[in-house]
Amino acid sequence: MNNIKLVNQNLIYEDNHLIVFNKPPGILVQGDKTGDISLLDILKNYLKITKNKEGNVYLGLVHRLDRTSSGVMVFSKTSKALSRLNKQFKNREVLKTYWAIVEGKNIPKKEKLINWVKKNQKKNKSMVLNKELEGSKRAILTYRLKNNLKNYSFIEVELETGRHHQIRSQIAYRGFPIKGDLKYGSKRSNKNSCIYLHSRQLTFFHPVTKKKLRFVARCPKDSLWESCEEVSS
Repeated sequence: MNNIKLVNQNLIYEDNHLIVFNKPPGILVQGDKTGDISLLDILKNYLKITKNKEGNVYLGLVHRLDRTSSGVMVFSKTSKALSRLNKQFKNREVLKTYWAIVEGKNIPKKEKLINWVKKNQKKNKSMVLNKELEGSKRAILTYRLKNNLKNYSFIEVELETGRHHQIRSQIAYRGFPIKGDLKYGSKRSNKNSCIYLHSRQLTFFHPVTKKKLRFVARCPKDSLWESCEEVSS
C-alpha cells in the first residue's frame, strides 16, 4: 500500500504539535535490525511531502506499541511537545485503555493485577514475578470482562504502569494468553502472525493548550474485532 494512503486512512488527529495515529498490526514503530520500514519513517515521509519540508523532519517518539499490536499512538512534532508529553507519561497522567481477545472462558469479571516484571533483553520477553527481585519493576493493570465470545473472552485493560510487554505477560501469567501470542503461551498463531491486542483509547492533556484530549482507535478490519466493536457501541 502507498504510504501516504496508509497515513490518510489511519490518521486520527494532527495539529502543529501532535500527530495521533491508529497503527495497523504488523508495522514496526521504530526501526530495528530487520531493516523493515517503520511507522516513524512513514510519518516523517508524510510530513516531508505534505508540508513541503526540506532536510530532516523532526518527529518525537512518545511511547511504543509492539509490532504485533495495533491502535492509537501519539507522536510529537516539536521537542517541547515531546518533553511535556514524556512528563505526563512518567507521572501517570495519561489514561491508556486497551482491548484484548484472550484464550479462556469463565474468567473473572474484573481484577486488578499487581506483579513485578523483569525483561529478558536477549529473548525480548518479560518474566512475571510475585515478588520484587533485582532488575524487576512493579506492574499494575486492571481488566474487566466485556463479553464472552464463542471460544475466547473479550476484555478491556487499563494500564497504571507501562512496562515491557506488560499486558501480554501479566494476562498470560493469570492464565489467559492473548489470542495468537505464541511468545506468552497462546495455543496457535494467527494468519497474519499478529496478536489480538489493540490500544483502544488514549487520554492526555495537550502539551501546549493544556486541553484534555481523548482519542479512540477503530479495531483492525477483522470479523472477530468487529463483533467486539458491535457489543461496545
